[in-house]
Amino acid sequence: MVKEKSGKKKTETVKLREKPAEKPSVEKIERKEKKKRVKTIGLEINPPEKTCEDIRCPWHGKISIRDRAFKGVVKSVKAHATAVVEWGYHHYFPKYERYERRKSRVMAHNPPCIHAREGDEVMIAGCRSLSKTKHFVVVGILKK
Repeated sequence: MVKEKSGKKKTETVKLREKPAEKPSVEKIERKEKKKRVKTIGLEINPPEKTCEDIRCPWHGKISIRDRAFKGVVKSVKAHATAVVEWGYHHYFPKYERYERRKSRVMAHNPPCIHAREGDEVMIAGCRSLSKTKHFVVVGILKK
């Protein structure tokens, strides 16, 4: 309401929408669900194509990457949502001036969106403790 100088009230007309609000189609809703939020984890690796509802997934869940990252080969996936990852290195003995081959094996969480299998070369990264023996999570598959 706006008052004029003469004391009379001037009314304003408001245009109403001609069309009622359209309901989103089923296809638009499905597209929004498919384009689920993928967060950046700080490593130069592409996010997985699939989505998942796992809260322990570094891409779609609440787990944050905070430690070192390793490349290794998956040796076993027998336990539920767990992959045993192994990588080799050389240890030097100064007394004998020779190297010895050693290997490290760690248990890592295997999210359903990544689903690494035996023989895959994967990248794992450290995170908070997920269980008694799991302190790593599979971030991506490098080679199948």
